[in-house]
Amino acid sequence: MKYYIIAGEASGDLHGSRLIREIKKNDAHACFRAWGGDLMMDEKVSLVKHYREMAFMGFIEVFLNIKKIISNLRFCKKDILSFQPDVIICIDYPGFNLPITKFAKRHGFETVYYISPQVWAWKEKRVHEIKKYVDLMLVILPFERSFYKRWNYDVEYVGHPLIEIIEGFKHSERAQEIKNEFAQRDKKIVAIIPGSRIQEIQSKLPIMLKATTRFENVDFIVAQAPGIEDEVIINHTKYYKNVSIWKNKTYELLSVADAAVVTSGTATLEAALFGVPEVVCYKTSWISFLLARFFIKVKFISLVNIIMDKLIVKELIQNALNAESIYEELALLLTNDSKRSQLKTDFQALHQFLLSGGNASKNAAEKIQALLIK
Repeated sequence: MKYYIIAGEASGDLHGSRLIREIKKNDAHACFRAWGGDLMMDEKVSLVKHYREMAFMGFIEVFLNIKKIISNLRFCKKDILSFQPDVIICIDYPGFNLPITKFAKRHGFETVYYISPQVWAWKEKRVHEIKKYVDLMLVILPFERSFYKRWNYDVEYVGHPLIEIIEGFKHSERAQEIKNEFAQRDKKIVAIIPGSRIQEIQSKLPIMLKATTRFENVDFIVAQAPGIEDEVIINHTKYYKNVSIWKNKTYELLSVADAAVVTSGTATLEAALFGVPEVVCYKTSWISFLLARFFIKVKFISLVNIIMDKLIVKELIQNALNAESIYEELALLLTNDSKRSQLKTDFQALHQFLLSGGNASKNAAEKIQALLIK
């Protein structure tokens, strides 16, 4: 079978690579062509375009890059027609992938959506488009089943892929090595996770770093995401003595961190599943922020709070995101045993809630292959 996979950011690359691995187990002759990143390339797929050329966030940022986005869409459609896949698998990234599903339906391609767009947060009417153009929707959050049910659309809940990924790392030799290496440390460690897009790094990392100057006997380590050039991080961190950089080692860092400062996104869930107390940061252009306040319906911005439907981790949004507020919350996370204990309890409940779905990558691969052999 021929599989065409489209992911537009780091998390999609991660989940797509795991899906590819599972598909190969049952389809020895599987042929893949993909939009993704380094992890997909590690699975020996033919990579069309790297996500670093596609990752734009915020309303105004998308508008400013609209010509590039349209060009990528046109190229993608031509590439699909040339490849003639048996199935197109879209991973989140709705601004790009939803138009592709419409194109795919028009040309008779089977279409699977793995990891639903967050239509429950804003633009619910996109469900009409999804129902019309997506042959199989695979969701990873338990509440998404009931959400789609209200729209008379049956979806398949496959579990959350981060559960198996993180549990696998926790039991790996590498995890034990890093824990042994830091077992005798005399300083606390704070992870700084500024995101995987240039835009979010440029807007948030300088603020995160300013908060580090108030701490003594704490080492701060910045997690440099795949696809981010070294100079982007170094240019911000080179003036701070107690700050270092770990490249492509986010899980190693989270396995030894005492607390974390995290950009809103998948990393907030990753930190929670590692049991790391965190403060969540979000900042965008003012136009994008005002539009988001008007359109977005959810009460929270972090996946941890959204999934559990209550405020578990502190969210510092727009004006509330400054060096002083980060310092105050971090100091609390590092020193208040009661706060840390409550977060540990909440994170365990989150883990159990997501654990119910089983192995997401395996389940998703099986659902996709069942669709193809009908």
